[in-house]
Amino acid sequence: MNDSGALLPWLVIRQDDNGNRYRVGRYATRSEAQKVVDSLDDRGHKQLYWVERIGQTATAN
Repeated sequence: MNDSGALLPWLVIRQDDNGNRYRVGRYATRSEAQKVVDSLDDRGHKQLYWVERIGQTATAN
């Protein structure tokens, strides 16, 4: 049995101006997910991006 949540437990989440949240991607490590967030932030996107682990509720930072 393959549980992909265990293999890719880190999510990048985007919140738009209306408060809607979307999963951007799933990653194996927090570091990898944070690099994606940093890259999106560096491009000047106006949406809010953050990293959270599957099964945990995160507060946007």
